[in-house]
Amino acid sequence: MIINPPRIKYPKTYPKDTLSGQKIDGIAVANSVKERVRVAAKVLREEGVTPCLATILVGENPASMTYVSNKQKACTEVGIETKDHKLPESFSQQEMNLLIDLLNKDDTIHGILVQLPLPKQLDEFSTTSRISPIKDVDGLTPYSVGLLSSGRAILKPCTPSGIMELFDFYKIDLSGKNVVIINRSHLVGKPLYHLMLEKNATVTTCHSKTRNLKQHCLAADIIVTAIGDRSRFTLTADMVPDGAIVIDVGTSRENGKIVGDVDYENVIKKAAFATPVLGGVGPMTIAMLLKNTVTAASISKGFVSSR
Repeated sequence: MIINPPRIKYPKTYPKDTLSGQKIDGIAVANSVKERVRVAAKVLREEGVTPCLATILVGENPASMTYVSNKQKACTEVGIETKDHKLPESFSQQEMNLLIDLLNKDDTIHGILVQLPLPKQLDEFSTTSRISPIKDVDGLTPYSVGLLSSGRAILKPCTPSGIMELFDFYKIDLSGKNVVIINRSHLVGKPLYHLMLEKNATVTTCHSKTRNLKQHCLAADIIVTAIGDRSRFTLTADMVPDGAIVIDVGTSRENGKIVGDVDYENVIKKAAFATPVLGGVGPMTIAMLLKNTVTAASISKGFVSSR
């Protein structure tokens, strides 16, 4: 039900005499995705299917509570229903398994989102693996991961697929480009590696054990960083080649302020494109969750194949 968008003109950017590179406007791109989702949700409702996302939040982690609230609000805006499951910190693995089994069997629910991280008594892999692949809107089940590595995934991890949407929106051709991903997590680095390969990029994955990280970055056309800890790592301007594209996924707090991995003010002066820490990749993650939810609803109706 989600149709590839037409080519869209670049959003407005900072004046060229202020910054030499172009800011990637994640809010504008996310809004374009949301509009397509809104249309798809309307069509599904006309066909008797009301797209529905079940959210599971264990405990009262303030950041997780905010993330879930934002996702639910975004769902409402585009015509997706939500079913909220707020569970106590003491919730057991057995109870979690039973809940996911019930949600898997509920035909009125099309997507299941388990907010991570989970309390220590709950195993993340066991929990996410239990979700039905056709309701796996985070793209985290072993089945989804296998399809992704084979280039056949329909429901793809939200942040990596959001990054790919940014490239598409800005008409950035990845074929033959040297890409450095500074992250090897299951949520960002590993799935993004496969998505980049699908676009014929040459991909290098860097991490805490990588030697000569600066040299890897200086040889890159595109740098994606997702460390999220300024005390450990900052991508500075001297690590970025002139005309590179820089995608900042990391977020952390420094002196009470939200910061990314990238020294944006200086990097944008050298880069061709760069994402800011606010209004960059963040809005795309939620937008792609919405897209996955209506796609999952379309699968349930037989409009889209799950394979």
